[in-house]
Amino acid sequence: MFQRFESTIAEKQLASVKNGEEDSQVLDFGGGKVTFSPEMRFTSESPSVNNNCYRVLDENGQLIRHSNFIQVSEEIAVKMYSSMVTLQTMDTIFYEAQRQGRISFYVTTIGEEAINIASAAALSSEDFVFPQYREPGVLIWRGFTLQEFANQCFGNKADYGKGRQMPIHYGSNKHNYFTVSSTIATQIPHAVGAAYSLKMDKKDACAVTYFGDGGTSEGDFHAALNFAAVTEAPVIFICRNNGWAISTPTSDQFRSDGIAVRGQAYGVRSIRVDGNDALALYSAVHTARKMAVNEHRPILIEAVTYRVGHHSTSDDSTKYRPADEIEWWKMARDPVTRFRKWIESNGWWNNEAESELRSNVRNQLLLAIQVAEKVEKPPVMDLFTDVYDDLPSNLREQEILLRQTINRHGQDYPADVPV
Repeated sequence: MFQRFESTIAEKQLASVKNGEEDSQVLDFGGGKVTFSPEMRFTSESPSVNNNCYRVLDENGQLIRHSNFIQVSEEIAVKMYSSMVTLQTMDTIFYEAQRQGRISFYVTTIGEEAINIASAAALSSEDFVFPQYREPGVLIWRGFTLQEFANQCFGNKADYGKGRQMPIHYGSNKHNYFTVSSTIATQIPHAVGAAYSLKMDKKDACAVTYFGDGGTSEGDFHAALNFAAVTEAPVIFICRNNGWAISTPTSDQFRSDGIAVRGQAYGVRSIRVDGNDALALYSAVHTARKMAVNEHRPILIEAVTYRVGHHSTSDDSTKYRPADEIEWWKMARDPVTRFRKWIESNGWWNNEAESELRSNVRNQLLLAIQVAEKVEKPPVMDLFTDVYDDLPSNLREQEILLRQTINRHGQDYPADVPV
């Protein structure tokens, strides 16, 4: 998808062009050109307008002239930045824990922190969230503790999933965050169904679902958009278009100009947003939520971003992406740094606060990991619960056979798992 450039990355990927009296920027992305615009415009309202990418902050964290956006208070802005730093730090430490063999698997959100946090900040806690596996920032924003994250990754007795899910497959009833499923795109039609139920119950809330560009290549995506449009369900579709479905570039997935244009085809109001601009994301999601709830309509948001980290701890992205491309996105377009520059320019942040935040979060995470490792594992019986009120005979037989196998081959099973 991303072209291997003959000249420098900076020269080819981000160039300035004249657009009337204003300077705008064009990004080489997906085999085509993405033109940034300071105007927030949903395409179904103006089908003749080309699919520009909404942006508020430039790479240096400065407001772009004539940009229209939703104002955020100092309190919200600082919480957004603190949450992005927390997410970034959590990813670094849990990734290291996996490499040390302390947990079995992990997925990072490096480079996509703004999509996580800014979207969560623009939503209501009453809104239902149907995530993929790269949205732990939504839980951070809603109050899920670092200890709860650690408990899930270590699969201990305090894990709400009772150790039955892979690490990073979080879920929380209290926070209206439906449990992550590895199966690509299945959450998208689920979100539409939930949104339709919210509409029928006349709730002042919407459903929100997240997915990657790879998810749009699944039939579930197309069925969900059509279903949402026909039923006029209050659902927000947020696509993280980071250019890669694991190692498959978008150029091998579709020939359309990104994702937002697909929403227009289904009659869904859509917008393309700079996914590394937290202020633009906040404004777009805030506006989308108001339309979804007040007008009972679905909204599609395409966030143009880049997965700086590997797809997961099972992946080595340098095998299919040039190293200088990864480095350019990491250094020149980091969403955390960009937002920090903006809050600093407002006098809301400084180096002292930065050092204190990063130190506190790191210490909390290291403690959470130490605690999670010492908590007893769930009993084997928990493998068979929470499906049937009364356990059927075939599952009882399976439980007996499993216990017999563990007793016969005890050396091959962890000693801290209660039988």
